[in-house]
Amino acid sequence: MSTAPVHAATGFSLERFLQQTLDALGLALTAHQQRQLIEYTALLQRWNRVFNLTAVRDVEGMARLHLADCLAALPAFQRLAPRRLLDVGSGGGLPGIVLAIGLPETDIHLVDTVQKKCAFLQQTCGSLQLKQVQVHHARVEALTDPAGFDCITSRAFSDLPLLVNSTAHLLAPAGQWCAMKGRPPADEIAALGDAVLSRIEPLHVPGLDAQRCLVWLQRAAR
Repeated sequence: MSTAPVHAATGFSLERFLQQTLDALGLALTAHQQRQLIEYTALLQRWNRVFNLTAVRDVEGMARLHLADCLAALPAFQRLAPRRLLDVGSGGGLPGIVLAIGLPETDIHLVDTVQKKCAFLQQTCGSLQLKQVQVHHARVEALTDPAGFDCITSRAFSDLPLLVNSTAHLLAPAGQWCAMKGRPPADEIAALGDAVLSRIEPLHVPGLDAQRCLVWLQRAAR
């Protein structure tokens, strides 16, 4: 028997929406991974009532505006197959928790400056048994990691120059940044100068009539 939330007034089924979204994106996730995504969305809504993790309050809104948005980016991260990934300003776990579910072999680190958000992330990782995830309550500028990260991503962090400047010490020599954006941020890319190479990857989010893209960045060869 399904335990996925069903909105009584609208008849919205998270389980059905998730399956339709995965089909539209060509994503093959196991039944276990799908259950993790459903449980994560339920946890996000439950904790949001007290901790204000997102301005979106209802399950349907969270599914359409947050879950589907992050799932649309998942195929690109699966192709990259990073060994170690850092999500900066992870907040409610978007995209970090979704990526952790979709990339079970990747060592994933989530960093946020807000303690209550880190508490939610810790609880969620425990509930979903995401043993490859580490949560850091810290400013990313102060974070240290000698091994470096193959990929540094962000969905809610500030502009691209700030992202690059505050995390450059954490990026592995051949690593890449991947920022989730709406419209391609031409001004932000221009502000990076010649030291950083950029590539725009358009995204289609099923059921969402809005522009989305990934901005891939890497250090230019010297």
